[in-house]
Amino acid sequence: MSKLLWKPSQARVAASNMTAFMTRVNHHYTTTLVDYPHLHEWSIKHRPEFWSLLSEFYGIRWHHPPQAILTNDQSMPGAEWFQGATLNYAEHLLSRCDHKPAIIFRGEQGQRYTISYHELHQQVAQVAAKLKHYGIRQGDRVAGYLPNCPEAVIAMLATTSLGAVWSSCSPDFGWQGALDRFGQITPKVLFTADGYFYNGKHIDLHNKVSHLVQNLDCLTQTVVINFANPGAKPPTLPNISCWQDWLDTSLPPPRLTFTPVPFNAPLYILYSSGTTGKPKCIVHSVGGTLLQHLKELGLHTDLKDDDVFLYFTTCGWMMWNWQVSALALGLTLVLYDGSPFHPTPSILFDIVETEDVSVFGTSAKYLSALQKQQVIPAQHFQLKALRTILSTGSPLADDSFDYVYRDIKRDICLSSISGGTDIISCFALGCPILPIYRGELQCLGLGMDVVFMRSNGDQANVCEKGELVCRKNFPSMPIGFWNDPNQQKYQAAYFSQHPGYWSHGDFGEITENGGVIIHGRADAVLNPGGVRIGTAEIYRQVEIIPEVLESIAVCQDWQGDNRIVLFVKLKPELTLNDDLVNIIKQTIRQNTTPRHVPAKVLQVSDIPRTRSGKIVEIAVRETIHNRPVKNTDSLANPEALQYFKQREELLCD
Repeated sequence: MSKLLWKPSQARVAASNMTAFMTRVNHHYTTTLVDYPHLHEWSIKHRPEFWSLLSEFYGIRWHHPPQAILTNDQSMPGAEWFQGATLNYAEHLLSRCDHKPAIIFRGEQGQRYTISYHELHQQVAQVAAKLKHYGIRQGDRVAGYLPNCPEAVIAMLATTSLGAVWSSCSPDFGWQGALDRFGQITPKVLFTADGYFYNGKHIDLHNKVSHLVQNLDCLTQTVVINFANPGAKPPTLPNISCWQDWLDTSLPPPRLTFTPVPFNAPLYILYSSGTTGKPKCIVHSVGGTLLQHLKELGLHTDLKDDDVFLYFTTCGWMMWNWQVSALALGLTLVLYDGSPFHPTPSILFDIVETEDVSVFGTSAKYLSALQKQQVIPAQHFQLKALRTILSTGSPLADDSFDYVYRDIKRDICLSSISGGTDIISCFALGCPILPIYRGELQCLGLGMDVVFMRSNGDQANVCEKGELVCRKNFPSMPIGFWNDPNQQKYQAAYFSQHPGYWSHGDFGEITENGGVIIHGRADAVLNPGGVRIGTAEIYRQVEIIPEVLESIAVCQDWQGDNRIVLFVKLKPELTLNDDLVNIIKQTIRQNTTPRHVPAKVLQVSDIPRTRSGKIVEIAVRETIHNRPVKNTDSLANPEALQYFKQREELLCD
């Protein structure tokens, strides 16, 4: 049994949105649900009723109401949600139009400014009018190559107010990486910036933007935001304009209107990591995205209109799309752009303190890095308003749970969440009326019929590892992939392994507490001697060792079987020796099984990761086998792969 770390007070449970929704269910359907497990069970058995009541609970503004909630449910994929309904995504995020702060921007150079909901309305109206002038209509694509700034939110809202489709990536992508994405979806308009700041450095974007624009012959207009240098001139390219010209304050703002579109119309195009080839363009729907985000942000995260919400993200990670949807709840959104360690490792907690942030989201990697650097926010900040910390991107190590409650704040709901770009949301996440157990995600999401399956296709038991699958349709399933007319790639990606079920590719288990543990990606599962081992099971043990900053484990083909090879990145100026190798192996053996102990432990100077911070086991596995790694532009540090090439240590026992 995992250790109980935190339990919500009765007052917190009673005041939660989850309790209010459960009360609504009981009243509306004369049920007697008393806790989250019963509510989740009801939401699975009565999915049409659940999603319909959720749309009422959060006041979805239908331009045309649905004729049916769910049709063709027996086909997966193939079901249709809210048939006949029309709505507009931006209309919900702009439901307020008062002077309450909608967005607070903070930059690593000390920048701070606020945009009210009224100002947000005006600026979205101006940009939408310009987009309409340049011919943007329903279904057209608009792209953003932008830092995490308010202008990105404004451009997205203007785009989606017209029923057009938004797609973005962060400017730390090289121009070729951005082209690999945007080149597939042929946007008509590109929003970009002159530069940005990271880790104290000014990164100029003019050359990247010039290359990108010259290779996107689909563009009719490129809009440059002077984000880093207000006086900078845009590149001398055709059809270039300045953001300032799109916000003409000398004229009264035009009236903002919202184009109604079908529930299943495209809203966002997101991209797979692209480490095995060109990124897949994943198309997400207007209604499915909105409903799923309202459920997760409103019920599971318990956000309300008096909250201040900060999620540390970039425009190239799905968490950007997720956190922006919180504007539909009428709260204040804090955007930060820059390094989370500049000018100090506690910069984000300084923002949490000064802006009275109540819900703070980040990555597991960030929390682990703070712990390794022995940063103790509790010694410097009171964090009075902070009640929830969210963590995602990779499994949150057991030791990181201890770190949060010991060194950040004791009375906190630490919700580790897990889902992905594929569904623009979560399968397992937090719950304000449930306790926190060490190493566990609190629960499976409402309306998500998730189980873990054995390799033979049978459902795994409680505390038995398997592959995460979802057995029933849910609204935020992608519409499909862009340029995949027969849905062959879409079918192969999610439905070929377990036909009729969504196969997500995560490896994990349901715990005896009803929580979830994710052990890593199923395609990176280690398989020595036929025993399936999740990589996170090893990382949880290795990274509690003070000398180890991070690690990556892969299987190497060896003598007709597989053997585990563990690569470790150590603290600066440390060198791996036999004593430390023995400590690493003993720690793994004592806390897991002999099967988990690597055959080889090798030192590397860096570990390759995607731009959203996820380490890439598959790329390392291909490298040690001297096989090509496709599309290294998707990696934040592709040069790190050099440390894994042609290692002599891998040629012997």
